[in-house]
Amino acid sequence: MNKTIIAREATDAEDIGVDLAGKLRDGMLVSLVGPLGSGKTTIVKGIAKGLLITDVVVSPSYVLAREYKGRLALHHVDAYRLSSLNELAEAGLDADLPPEHGVTVVEWPERIDGLVEASDILVFIELLDHEARRVTITTR
Repeated sequence: MNKTIIAREATDAEDIGVDLAGKLRDGMLVSLVGPLGSGKTTIVKGIAKGLLITDVVVSPSYVLAREYKGRLALHHVDAYRLSSLNELAEAGLDADLPPEHGVTVVEWPERIDGLVEASDILVFIELLDHEARRVTITTR
């Protein structure tokens, strides 16, 4: 599947995540690629909503990863401060790539060699004029 959506508001990005959640199954890896402030965490909030997670979803920037329980477990990883699979393993996060149970959503996957290519779903976010975003979703 290849799909492109123009998100004009944060609620549009969240809706994209809700829609993605309906396609997720145990063991899937989702990569979110986009510049700082592009809405990656907002899409994760939508995925959580679609997985019936009631916890407040926040960026795992400083803790590297957060886990939430819902229809499926959601492993939310922020790879911004990592630069290799070894660092990912040292942080104990390699077991979630792909996860045995639940799904893993990674922000900044391009910082780890091979992670984008290993993804089941790849989401590219581009900033456009007037705060709009072009979101391209590719399923492998």
